Amino acid sequence: MSGRTARRRVLRVTVAPGGPAVTAARADLLAGEEPLGIRVDGTALSMTMRTPGDDIELAAGFLVGESIVQARDDVAAMKICDGTSCGHLDHTADEIGNIVDIALVPGIAVRPGARRGFMTTSACGVCGKTSVSDICDLPHDPLGGDATVFDPAVLASLPDRLRAAQRVFSSTGGLHAAGLFTAAGELLVAREDVGRHNAVDKVVGWALLHEKLPLAGCALLVSGRASFELVQKAVLAGIPLLAAVSAPSSLAVELAEEAGLTLVGFLRGPSMNVYAHGHRVAS
Repeated sequence: MSGRTARRRVLRVTVAPGGPAVTAARADLLAGEEPLGIRVDGTALSMTMRTPGDDIELAAGFLVGESIVQARDDVAAMKICDGTSCGHLDHTADEIGNIVDIALVPGIAVRPGARRGFMTTSACGVCGKTSVSDICDLPHDPLGGDATVFDPAVLASLPDRLRAAQRVFSSTGGLHAAGLFTAAGELLVAREDVGRHNAVDKVVGWALLHEKLPLAGCALLVSGRASFELVQKAVLAGIPLLAAVSAPSSLAVELAEEAGLTLVGFLRGPSMNVYAHGHRVAS
């Protein structure tokens, strides 16, 4: 496994007004991207492209988002395969440090639809699913009972607070971020990744490992758009409000309405759009 960043030599080209382009060789810092395999009870469950780091959290959050586990007690053990102490002697050199091995407690099983048919990219949270019913697995109105109200002024302050916590983004400019906040605006945890869904999985996995699920009364902020799969992950983690600095999709809004999730988009500067369940945003 490599690090979160990689240094590469690039050719910098600058176009001067009214003159020829100027070129110069320089070093550039890139966000790392490598495959991560997730095995459950000895069987491959999924492989995703991610930024190395917080891999146990990513795998734990993935299990929550797939409705496989709901609490820390559902997981017997989680470890990074190192090729020796993990007991698996069939790893290639590229797999060392890039596989998370998970053991579930007796009685917790992986439903057939959760297994991915192929590698998911850093841009895809539901790739490999075989049917719509596999994608959407939610109880009816699971967040309807969460009466938390969020101050618009506090919500407007969250993007700057999340950006301040994006350490790798500040040096590469190439990562998404997800941040979990209290209703008072306190940042509980922030995670970065080349994939939006991976960043969210890392946040949810952190909460699972620290026995904080469900995340009632919290807000989740993502640095990009709000897609269907991010709404589903937020709902399954018990988060009543999901905010994004960009737009939501139509299906994300529909799922938020059905699940009782407050969905905020275009959270930039002093303004925002509330697409679903605006009763949680104080007027």
